[in-house]
Amino acid sequence: MTAPPLRRLADGTVKQVGPLTGTRVWTVPGRANRPLAPERGPARTLEAGEARRLCAFCQDRYLETTPEKARLVDPGDTLLERVPARQLHDTVAAFRRFGNLFEIVSAAYWREVHGYRPPASVVEWADAYLAHDTGRAHIERLAAIRGAATDTPDRLRRAAVDLVGGSHDVVVARRHVHDGATRDDDLVSAGGLTPDEHAAYLGFTVRTLGDIQAAQPHAKYIAVFQNWLRPAGASFEHLHKQLVAIDEHGPQVDRELARLRDDPQLYQHAIADLSVQEGLVVAATDGAVAFAGVGHRYPAFEVYSTARANHPVDHDARAVRAVSDLVHALHAATGVHVPTNEEWHYRPADAAEPMPWRIVLKWRISNPAGFEGGTKVYVNTIDPWTLRARAVAELHRLRDAGRLAAGIRIGDECADADARLHYAD
Repeated sequence: MTAPPLRRLADGTVKQVGPLTGTRVWTVPGRANRPLAPERGPARTLEAGEARRLCAFCQDRYLETTPEKARLVDPGDTLLERVPARQLHDTVAAFRRFGNLFEIVSAAYWREVHGYRPPASVVEWADAYLAHDTGRAHIERLAAIRGAATDTPDRLRRAAVDLVGGSHDVVVARRHVHDGATRDDDLVSAGGLTPDEHAAYLGFTVRTLGDIQAAQPHAKYIAVFQNWLRPAGASFEHLHKQLVAIDEHGPQVDRELARLRDDPQLYQHAIADLSVQEGLVVAATDGAVAFAGVGHRYPAFEVYSTARANHPVDHDARAVRAVSDLVHALHAATGVHVPTNEEWHYRPADAAEPMPWRIVLKWRISNPAGFEGGTKVYVNTIDPWTLRARAVAELHRLRDAGRLAAGIRIGDECADADARLHYAD
């Protein structure tokens, strides 16, 4: 007999089964009141100018990252591409895009495994970058950090091409801490951006996704994610997303594609209808809906685009903004010191089956341990109903304070029609 996806037992224990993953999760009564944010060391007072150089992603340390592929100056207004090293400080980037210095899937992987050779435009960019002393010194320094020899012109050129032509990019926001901050714990999270800033950030990421997909013909999927704070896997406490091209879909996407062949309305039936039935709709915009997720190892929100488009790149600006406003609102409701993962899911470019764009926001507030490893039953400290109630209350507070985008419907303001997904129409 198949276990139902969500049930509460007589003692209050909640048992969940992930509708898409089959992951089994228990929530034990009395654990939901534990603090969400882990303990931090004492806050440190910042020295003059230190707010702009706290980590390698900061504004005064542009040359510590790989050559810049693009930047937004004044969010949503001016896009600059392939900024030369000598011009990096001529403008202030609201958001920057550059290759990850320590790639998950390296340029060498694509070259050696798939025979990929970058187009002439990338080689020409590398040559132009090396033609100036500042750019040449930049490449030599980064290559040395990677442990790559640059003792001949050919090796230096190869290092430059790999650094500018890789398929693992980072999108970084300008501020590490808020403007005028006096302490190092006054961090800028995704929820600390304004709704307009977040829309520019998310839209810039969608554009990057399309660019990587077009540039890497051997990629079957581009993984898009955001790790916020060290317990969630972040190397720096500086807001950024990562996009990684891989040459397979990954097992979870493959499982979902197989199920979609039998039920194209899988996400409507398994996620949206269940959420309405169980009272788990958190918020909605005209174009997206957020649910308290069922069957996740960590408390999780799921934001679904309700548009007909499947791939993020195929969404128009209004549809992207609808998703952005909900994701921003949930980050704001989560709080700046709660470690989180943000994961993007969408239909792979080579798949025929319909699949909606959805973003999952997970609160990394517990560590799976021996019990989970031995049983593959995961203990999630907050059940979906409690998660929904906490989020709804905080979203109302934030809206009253003017922190959210206009037009967001919260909790019981949402209608059943808000949970109608159109990806398979």
